[in-house]
Amino acid sequence: AEVTSMGGLPYGVTKEDFFGGCSVPRNKEIMRVFRDLEIVEHLGSGVPRILKAYGKEAFEIRDSYVRVVFLYVKPILQVTGQVTGQVVRLLSIMGGEMSRSEMQQILELKHRDSFVESYLQPALEAELIEMTIPDKPRSKLQKYRLTKQGQKVLKPNALD
Repeated sequence: AEVTSMGGLPYGVTKEDFFGGCSVPRNKEIMRVFRDLEIVEHLGSGVPRILKAYGKEAFEIRDSYVRVVFLYVKPILQVTGQVTGQVVRLLSIMGGEMSRSEMQQILELKHRDSFVESYLQPALEAELIEMTIPDKPRSKLQKYRLTKQGQKVLKPNALD
């Protein structure tokens, strides 16, 4: 997906400010309404979250516009059940072996039960990730890693 915001960076905002999460809404009244309706989380959180997931390479900053390109992995799987966007998002942040709390922190998700229900459990059931200590699922030393099937979700054309 590609999003283009016409007009470049707001007056007085540098690239460093922008990438640091400086928020200068162009229409403060619309922003206030969005905040009151809880359509937005909080000011200044979007760009840092995009940077964490996609890096600065996703942004094109010009005098007349700012464009961000979100590359996504289209899941092509032969697994039972549906692979949700949450599961693909979880797989995309997996690096080596990770604990539940590490994954939650990177995804910036605060509610453990929601994370387990929407992200972790579906990925385990689809055999896209596995436990490092399967005999002790509740161990405080438990970590998770991608399976070969999970790697194929991220790189569907990779050779076996």
